[in-house]
Amino acid sequence: QVQLVESGGGLVQAGGSLRLSCAVSGSIFFVNDMGWYRQASGKQRELVASLTSYGSTNYADSVKDRFTISRDNANNKMYLQMNSLKPEDTAVYYCKVIGIWGQGTQVTVSS
Repeated sequence: QVQLVESGGGLVQAGGSLRLSCAVSGSIFFVNDMGWYRQASGKQRELVASLTSYGSTNYADSVKDRFTISRDNANNKMYLQMNSLKPEDTAVYYCKVIGIWGQGTQVTVSS
């Protein structure tokens, strides 16, 4: 059973940066379905960014040009670099790999 552990969340001021990490217990070399999602209080979970094994990326319009998704196949990790953070980015962020979810990490952006 593949397990995911997210880290890197926290409290940051608007305009600041955070990098989220998702450690995967198995190899991700051939995994073609990886992504970061978020769920704000009272809202539905939404896709933030996704990444294929070929390096193709997809971003929600609200985070384009601010967030960058990446993967480290050698260390079985996925990252989300978040820059120019806004209060509306406040949410619990989840990584998802081949249909398996992590436990989530809280990101809070203060104005």
